[in-house]
Amino acid sequence: MKILLFCENKYAIDILNPIQEYVTDNHLPHEVLWYIHEKKIDAFAYADKVRWTKSIQEAYDFSPEAIFVPGNIVPYYLPGVKIQVFHGYAAEKKDHWIIRRYFDTYFTQGPYFTSHFKALAQKYGDFEVVETGWPKQDWIKKNLHRYDDEKQALLKKSGKQTIILYAPTFSPKLTSLPLPDMKEQLERLAHERNALILMKFHPLTRQEWADEYKAWAENHNDIIYIDKGENVTKYQLMSDVLISDTSSTIYEFLLLSRPVITIGTLSKEIYWEDIATPETLLRAYDHALTDPEAIARRQWIVDNYDPYLDGHVCERMLSAAADYIRRHGVPAKRRLNLWRKYTSIKTFGKVRKR
Repeated sequence: MKILLFCENKYAIDILNPIQEYVTDNHLPHEVLWYIHEKKIDAFAYADKVRWTKSIQEAYDFSPEAIFVPGNIVPYYLPGVKIQVFHGYAAEKKDHWIIRRYFDTYFTQGPYFTSHFKALAQKYGDFEVVETGWPKQDWIKKNLHRYDDEKQALLKKSGKQTIILYAPTFSPKLTSLPLPDMKEQLERLAHERNALILMKFHPLTRQEWADEYKAWAENHNDIIYIDKGENVTKYQLMSDVLISDTSSTIYEFLLLSRPVITIGTLSKEIYWEDIATPETLLRAYDHALTDPEAIARRQWIVDNYDPYLDGHVCERMLSAAADYIRRHGVPAKRRLNLWRKYTSIKTFGKVRKR
């Protein structure tokens, strides 16, 4: 099978890389090509390890049979079954449920998403839904204990017992960064609960906020500002508790069966501790760790959002893609209305067709 891993945005790379690793590690006969959209992705971490292109013409000439896409748009004129694999679990975002008609099939993460998309499939009648899990979970399963030694070294050096990750969103309207007493309450939490605070901010965070928190952390031995370009997933795996606001990292952390506290989240369905202001952060922390109902809510997320934490998501995805092709053949292109075609061409350009 000829596989195209389609990356319009940088976040797509870490989502799709487990598929590449599964093919490579198991010496499967599939051909894999990455498409990297250079207008939004300035650097490709695996450039010297995999076959890739920044040319949509080359992606077309590759004649893919299956295209995996963790994004909203894929060029309709590319051959191959177009597969939506999603860029996260943020069900509260309206655009998560918008059907743009670009995809032949949706590979959903778990029962909650499957039931909703199957209802939409009945309504629209031109795509399928298969429950496979989310590919990034294969990487998490494989690397779950990769950073244990680094974590223990940090705890030993700091003399602390636990690690708390503060990972707020970058959106000025949603972030908790400028809230009064935010820094003071983080400092109090570190002192009174013998915790080491790691702060990992989104790359698009306002520079003045990042600089402010970085300077503040330099004056505290139990607060570390992470200024590296590493993915937040590493620090999720190293941490025992997450503090955030409105971010997709919340769901990824809950799937580790670990406590989450948000400050002023916009989520309508809340399965974690949410507080209105930082002043109650300490109380929320204690409640999240010990309350049986809070623990049960976290388990509900695992059971319904993504129970496929077994390390076999990519295997299921490739099997489902092959099954679609066996039943329908390889689609030559996707039928769309003129507006969707225009959007596709405006975003990715035209190709010389065979």
